[in-house]
Amino acid sequence: MSASENVDASKKGYAAFAAGDLETAMNNVDDNVEWVVPGNSTVSGTYRGKAEVTGMLMKMAEKSFTSAPSRFLADGDVVVVLTQVTVGAESAPQADVWTFRDGKIVKALNLTDTAMQERIWGTK
Repeated sequence: MSASENVDASKKGYAAFAAGDLETAMNNVDDNVEWVVPGNSTVSGTYRGKAEVTGMLMKMAEKSFTSAPSRFLADGDVVVVLTQVTVGAESAPQADVWTFRDGKIVKALNLTDTAMQERIWGTK
């Protein structure tokens, strides 16, 4: 897929997640995805496969996690999304890095305020 098609797929995923439609948000995620959330919070770690990622996202949704994208930058199969994440009264900038292959996200990396994550979800 082209960079613009990958951006379009990313935008649809964010819109579905914002609408609470996790099933649609996961449509462009590969079954064998590797999803990395840095830090030492209880949601930090490397998740492999849709089931693990879905579990992590559901845990985050329990605290009304939101992500408001503001900019999509693409270079071939890599899309970087600048977004503002909010959980309760806390908010922080985040960069999401999506690596696509054949229209599906095969690798994801969320770069955010790890100290905020530890305050919200606790440490491991």
